[in-house]
Amino acid sequence: MKKTAIAFLLLFSFYGCKDADKGNKPDINKKISDLSIYNLPSKWTTQDGKDIELKSLRGNVLVMVMIYTSCKSACPRLVADMRDIESKLEVKTKQHVKLILVSIDPNTDTPKKLKSFAIENKMNQEPWIFLRSSEENTREFAAVLAVNYKKISPMDFSHSNIISVFNPEGELIFQQEGLGVNNEKTIEVINKEAGKI
Repeated sequence: MKKTAIAFLLLFSFYGCKDADKGNKPDINKKISDLSIYNLPSKWTTQDGKDIELKSLRGNVLVMVMIYTSCKSACPRLVADMRDIESKLEVKTKQHVKLILVSIDPNTDTPKKLKSFAIENKMNQEPWIFLRSSEENTREFAAVLAVNYKKISPMDFSHSNIISVFNPEGELIFQQEGLGVNNEKTIEVINKEAGKI
């Protein structure tokens, strides 16, 4: 009788843990909200030459910035800001976060160029992802992020300096604007959101 009771308790606690685990993971069968970037049908290519859709990133907190690799002014500062955010994230948070740099210059920023930029900046590993797409998809995505950019010479762009945070369902929940700004609130939002996963 005692053995049966212990076996029952063990079985019950096992199922309890299983259900608790299930409750923490985003339901990928759940309908995507109208505010989600996962509604965008665009295809993107990573620095490894892998073609993906944004919805393949669902279930992670996304921290995104738009840059171009030949930029010599604002972009290096944005990259430094992204690295600073990554360095301040809690260890348990990082497994639920993707740090994504999206190119506004897809003609120049080929996967090969993005790859060498990632290696150069020691960002060619998890949780870093570099993305490029067509001119049209890039414009559409920039509009969603409220990032304005304009080509001002064959190699230069004028652009907004915005880091955007998306929840696991792809909804924009926070934006940090400017260069070298205090990122405490950004870190807090990312840690809090990742803590729900």
